[in-house]
Amino acid sequence: MSAQRVSLAGIALLVALGAAGCGGGDPAPTSQTPAPQQSQGRQVQSSAPTGDNNAAGLGGTASAAPKGTTKHVFPLQGKGSYSHDHHDYPASDIIANCGLNALSPVDGTVLEVTKVDTWTAKVNEGSSRGGLSVSILGNDGARYYMSHFSAIDSGIEPGTTVQAGQPVAKVGRTGDASACHIHFGLSPACAKTGDWWTRRGVIWPWSYLDAWKAGKEKSPVAELDTWEQQHGCPAKATADP
Repeated sequence: MSAQRVSLAGIALLVALGAAGCGGGDPAPTSQTPAPQQSQGRQVQSSAPTGDNNAAGLGGTASAAPKGTTKHVFPLQGKGSYSHDHHDYPASDIIANCGLNALSPVDGTVLEVTKVDTWTAKVNEGSSRGGLSVSILGNDGARYYMSHFSAIDSGIEPGTTVQAGQPVAKVGRTGDASACHIHFGLSPACAKTGDWWTRRGVIWPWSYLDAWKAGKEKSPVAELDTWEQQHGCPAKATADP
């Protein structure tokens, strides 16, 4: 009986010591702590490459960041049509009723806004043919240009941040337009402002418009990068159609 009492007392002492050790930083739990931290780190690193390259620097989760930087939408609210060709250089004319909302096709920042129509048939200067226009530097690095508007929405100014699907202007026929439509052009950012000969469009947009209209994601960045590698950023217009 005395031996049993000693044994029971010993067990009680061990239990008490164990409880004290958990509250005072017992080495067993601390040796296990880094394991879940390393696992979480690997998960973040493995998911980041599946999205935009800027995901790691955005401060959010790796899976959430690319959604804001790669999403594209069709740049018109309402019915519109366009062909798979364009006169003289790559672009698309989206035919639509005057007054419909033109939308930002991407998350980005406004680069240029033209709010006064200075085009005249007598002068027919390339820089003013678009009439009222907006160009946007997408968060993806591509430049998106739309023109011939009847009005620019309030608050749309150079430096304004816009989101994909946000109204920016109203469809019109300013500049050299003969009918209500949106001129839509894709180009590398290049000079960002002033280089209208590049800004108006350098690759065919219709395949991207097809995808966005169907609710599918398709980015022009790779094709624009290839174009810029082949052509650079022209310092002036090589032709003035």
